[in-house]
Amino acid sequence: MSIPLGAYWSLLIDYLRPQWGRVVLLALILLASIGLELYGPQILRTFINEITGGVSPHRLTYLAAIFIAVAFANNAISAYSRYLGEDVGWTATNHLRADVAAHCLSLDMAFHKVHRPGELVERIDGDVDTLGGFFSRLIVHLGANAILVLGVLVLLFLEDWRLGTALAAYAVVALVVLVKIRNIAVPYFRAVRQQSATFFGFLEEHLSGREDIRANGATGFVMRRFYQIATEWLRRDKQAALRGSAMWSTAVVLFALGDALAFAMGFYLWHQGVIAIGTVYLIFHYTDLLKRPLGQIRTQLQELQRASASILRIRELLDTETRLPDGRITYLPAGPLSVRLDGVSFAYEDDDEVILHDINLDLSPGRVIGLLGRTGSGKTSLARLLLRLYDPTEGEVVIGGTAARQLAAGCLRQRVQMVTQDVQVFHATVRDNLTFFAGGVDDRAIVAVLEELGLGNWVRGLPAGLDTVLESGGGGLSAGEGQLLAFARIFLADPGLVVLDEASSRIDPATEQLIEGAIDRLLAGRTGVVIAHRLATIDRADDILILEGGRVVEFGEREALAADPGSRFAQLLKTGMEGFLA
Repeated sequence: MSIPLGAYWSLLIDYLRPQWGRVVLLALILLASIGLELYGPQILRTFINEITGGVSPHRLTYLAAIFIAVAFANNAISAYSRYLGEDVGWTATNHLRADVAAHCLSLDMAFHKVHRPGELVERIDGDVDTLGGFFSRLIVHLGANAILVLGVLVLLFLEDWRLGTALAAYAVVALVVLVKIRNIAVPYFRAVRQQSATFFGFLEEHLSGREDIRANGATGFVMRRFYQIATEWLRRDKQAALRGSAMWSTAVVLFALGDALAFAMGFYLWHQGVIAIGTVYLIFHYTDLLKRPLGQIRTQLQELQRASASILRIRELLDTETRLPDGRITYLPAGPLSVRLDGVSFAYEDDDEVILHDINLDLSPGRVIGLLGRTGSGKTSLARLLLRLYDPTEGEVVIGGTAARQLAAGCLRQRVQMVTQDVQVFHATVRDNLTFFAGGVDDRAIVAVLEELGLGNWVRGLPAGLDTVLESGGGGLSAGEGQLLAFARIFLADPGLVVLDEASSRIDPATEQLIEGAIDRLLAGRTGVVIAHRLATIDRADDILILEGGRVVEFGEREALAADPGSRFAQLLKTGMEGFLA
């Protein structure tokens, strides 16, 4: 499998360009280190030749001192270059991680329906983490090792052209062999990363549903699947390790041949009287020095194989385009918004069953519509279209006189808000949970909203007030308190259209009256779409729309439908919601 060089260079250019000054500094430091590494053996060669010639101890002491100083300086520079390289690499990696996370958040719900959160966590963190060494070592250090090899060969050529030719041929053969086999393990490492993502996706999904799994006795099935996925992960990892070890075993053979060649050339040239004993040592030292960068190149090429698999997966993710391209219109009129659906049909996928069929609706600003239907009739799908979590397959959704497709996402999300029965509470302060981490919201405005919704005593009873950190998932909050916090978010955003998707279906009786009052205040002066299983919520609607099988079977003013004995809504009032949903 061949990886295009463009896949590497595009990442390097994008994420190392902001640090070009530090990258240049790193390159200069590495060049200085290479120069010192090449100079050290020259000092030892001189030391050996002169000690055999009987020079004074002062001269030998001087050479030893120079060698120690060069070695110390080289180690210090190498240590700093490693620090700088890691810092550059992780800075680039963190920027890439942020870009991948932001891209995932920008993708449509259809993408997230297919890719589970655990899988995305593994891609965003696991795959990007693999590239940390790619940015810090696999390019700059790979180039530095190549320069070191070239420097060694040049110095050997200066000693004797035959010596330089023989070891240059050896280095070329070694590099060609290593490069030829560099991509053997790429598809296997990519399979390992994919299986890792599958494992973490499975783990996240089943840990989230642990209560249902235990309550229904499905623990055995889950553990069986756990072992199956883990076993497959082990099998793929073994395959990848086996292919990757081909580079290690090849390098061992190549280095053994290099030692044999150094022995042969050193003996031949010394026997011919061409070189002194110090130069024989120099040949062995430079051959050993040649082995190290070749070995590092081999290791770095192995890491490059791993990085290649991660680059492919990250590129695949970044190249995934949303099905909901952002619109350009950034303005919606103030106040309540009108809603119009023109011949809207919808299916979650092109080949899926159609959920909504030719829906037409015209809702004037400030009116509240009650949306009724059995489970699976398309109520929630219709709500998702209003927030443009999906686009209709056919027809158009028009909000405030503008087609939803033409609206910028930021504008639409600000002016259209939704409350569901499943309130997401983040591990963050009360303030951040209410403002969704947006700065600039006055604490007095937040407290005023909480007071209006009946949560004043609750927030005053918190140990740190608005700075109190809430547990992830809403731990410590009742269903009613969580629902009221969701309402507070809407009040602070002040939208023109509010969608309540069964928002009062799970409240506790003690806070029912408080919730009902909050809903009244929330809908006052706003257009509302209410999906409910409670007649009390429907009583505040101006219009009623009943769906069945994704089609509108009844639509009209609530009072008119209630007064018509033949209407479905009138029958609903007689039999109750339970009879309607049966």
